[in-house]
Amino acid sequence: MALLLPLAWSVHAQTPSCVPVDVEAPLALPRADNWRGAGCIDYHRVPMGEPGNTAQVLVFGDPQVKSETDVDYFRRDIVQPIHGRYTASLGLTLGDLVDDVPALLPAVKTVTETLGVPWMYAPGNHDIDAGATHDDTALATFHRVYGADTRARQTPLANFVVLDDIITLPGQKPAYIGGFREDQYAFLQRYLPTLDKDKLLVLAMHIPLFDEVDKKNFDAGHRARLFALLAPFPHVLVLSAHSHNQRNYFHTDADGWLGANPLHEFNLGAACGSYWSGVKDADGIPDARMDDGTPNGYAVLTVKPAGAYALAWHAARDSADTQIGLHVPKVLRRGAYPAWGVFANYYMGDAASKLEFRVDGGAWMPMKKVQLPDPNLSEENMRDDMTTTLRGFDRSPEAAISPHLWRGALPTKLAAGEHRVDVRAFDRWRGEVSASTTYELLEAQP
Repeated sequence: MALLLPLAWSVHAQTPSCVPVDVEAPLALPRADNWRGAGCIDYHRVPMGEPGNTAQVLVFGDPQVKSETDVDYFRRDIVQPIHGRYTASLGLTLGDLVDDVPALLPAVKTVTETLGVPWMYAPGNHDIDAGATHDDTALATFHRVYGADTRARQTPLANFVVLDDIITLPGQKPAYIGGFREDQYAFLQRYLPTLDKDKLLVLAMHIPLFDEVDKKNFDAGHRARLFALLAPFPHVLVLSAHSHNQRNYFHTDADGWLGANPLHEFNLGAACGSYWSGVKDADGIPDARMDDGTPNGYAVLTVKPAGAYALAWHAARDSADTQIGLHVPKVLRRGAYPAWGVFANYYMGDAASKLEFRVDGGAWMPMKKVQLPDPNLSEENMRDDMTTTLRGFDRSPEAAISPHLWRGALPTKLAAGEHRVDVRAFDRWRGEVSASTTYELLEAQP
């Protein structure tokens, strides 16, 4: 059942300005039709991005800074390490640039744009002005710093649409719901039919289109209207953030999706992880793991011809580019009942992922997907619980059920000593990815 919104929201259809659409050379610049009503479009010529048969797009979720200290974390943990690492032609930030401190919006923009890449920003529910009394005026500071909250960019390989999907509901709890304004629907109704359906269409927004268990993220009626507009497009990717978790979600007819193939939504992890929390490392930067065990970081979208694409998640400052976090007991009794497991948190995993493990180079064995918290984060929670002093400014988040955790039972009848465990996953875009660790078997007497 769709959420009933306040009358002030449901009837307003105001258009503060025409939606800017950047068109990369050498694409033809569409002719302006001089329409200035709801859904009007302003086309602008912009320079060509990086030439080639593919294009890279940097994607950030939730920098969510609340202080100058957090801005410095964002600079040193996310932005500085990727200078010169990618030949990106575009960047996207998916909302919650700040944590209810709009005065820091210019600082996030300044840090991000040191990358020298054209950038598009979606607003988030924590980017709203304090004391906002109506959805129409809730993003005044965002507009002054970043411009339009809804915009598009046409490139040789893909078309990008960034959308404000926060409906502010002052005085209610929660004070927002996912959805779109009438002027945004008017824009999409006029703009989408002009696009080449053989290209990838990327929609970038803050709040996910799917609902969490026992939690409504997005107004069902608004989602249905969007799905109807997207149904004719065979190549669509939705990018969202907000959850401070990571998940690949595939919308089907059960979700009201009308397209021929499931609609892929990548709900990527946050740049700030879990709000810049956790123990600081040698560089003075917090651990910042999210409650599903995913390390904070950023994504890279690689756009390919004919609507194809690839996605990759990169943990912040991780030179090893770890894709799977492993946990095993350090020591087990040799001959004990094999009730203890190797756990693999495959950060880009989903229900269709296949994981296997082997011990000492033996045969590969299947792992089982489990609905449990990440054990490494649970250990960190225990360390926080047991200390009599504060280990960091804010402690790591309480471990929650991870949507991408697998388990395999460790053998205990091997020889006493150390044993190597290899885990591999078959990534739908990167091919085989792997990780290794060890555990030890010790003899014991009753």
